[in-house]
Amino acid sequence: MDFELPESSRMVRDTVARFVQQELVGLEPLIIRREAERGYEDTPLIPPDVEAQLQQKARDIGLWGIDVPEEFGGQDLGMLNKCLVVEQLKHSIVPFVLPPESPNLFLLKELCKGSQVDRYLLPYSRGEKKSCLALSEPGAGSDAAAIKTRAERKNGKWVLNGTKLWISNARRSDFMIVMAVTDPSADKRSAYTAFLVDKGTPGLTIPTSFPMIGEYHPYEVVLDNVELDDDQVLGEVGGGFAPISKRLGVRRLEIASRCLGLATRCLTMMIEQANTRKTFGAPLADRQAVQWWIADSYQEIEMLRWVVYQMAWKMDNGRSDVRLDGSMVKLQGTEMIARVVDRAIQLFGGMGVSKEMPLEYISRMCRVMRIVEGPSEVHRWVIARDLLKNGLPAV
Repeated sequence: MDFELPESSRMVRDTVARFVQQELVGLEPLIIRREAERGYEDTPLIPPDVEAQLQQKARDIGLWGIDVPEEFGGQDLGMLNKCLVVEQLKHSIVPFVLPPESPNLFLLKELCKGSQVDRYLLPYSRGEKKSCLALSEPGAGSDAAAIKTRAERKNGKWVLNGTKLWISNARRSDFMIVMAVTDPSADKRSAYTAFLVDKGTPGLTIPTSFPMIGEYHPYEVVLDNVELDDDQVLGEVGGGFAPISKRLGVRRLEIASRCLGLATRCLTMMIEQANTRKTFGAPLADRQAVQWWIADSYQEIEMLRWVVYQMAWKMDNGRSDVRLDGSMVKLQGTEMIARVVDRAIQLFGGMGVSKEMPLEYISRMCRVMRIVEGPSEVHRWVIARDLLKNGLPAV
């Protein structure tokens, strides 16, 4: 086994690290202020003109289409490199994302066919269109199989009715990937179908947004007799459950990578503070409690890092047995960052909970991560259920 990152991956990692230091870290006071001042308003944390400038700078230095297939104009560098990119970007709290986002790209490149390639996949791959996944509903969050949104066949059209909830980026998306029940009598493996729904489609409304803790600001999406043609079906009718499940695994890997970056930022700050701050005539670095905070944080970060890299390596090598890996990295990553940022805040004291520093922002942001994309309790249940049924997987 070779645990060394390839030279090409180290180059990608270092390029992103320089970009973060040169372009993102200096924007953090602006992000903290905009997040504090927006209140109930749906204000983007990065001003649109600033985001456009960042995207152009990223494109200029080759940070574009990291995991987009070469035939679609990308670099096809794989999931390991995309994880490295996401990890480095989250050394800053600036919510900058290199388009396209991996989870929906993974779904579109697997399922798009015919005219969908030119209408959705290619512009999405080039960063010209944005998308979101409309899956969760008022009564179906972690239990995705409980969705009630229906798609019925009427007069040669698909007619969608239902309500989606907690949909991120809904108002900023050019199209949505909507999950709906097409055969209520079938089992969950063949009851659901994914549909591509364009912004502005008659009957599609986004009436409500939900101000939340941290940077999240999701939406309610209502589908009222939304009529779609057959070419708006993504994949096969009744075949939506398995691809969506795989897509969720990609998102969980991405979230764990974000946790790695945020935790590393916290640990770096802790080490610097411990070595420079003195109390009662001695540096904090001499205090056993502080030493243990730093030692525990480092170990937890490194243990997560290798599980994340292993999952990404599996995906790059065509392994499909990553469902447990996805639950594990999501669970461990989101709980690890909560512990690390809490230690960092404790070390910094009053300054740690002030808006002069990014720690209180990270604390609030990472609290949401233990709920979105499946709460910790559900992932523990998924892991235990599989182990109890199938035993330990082969190493």
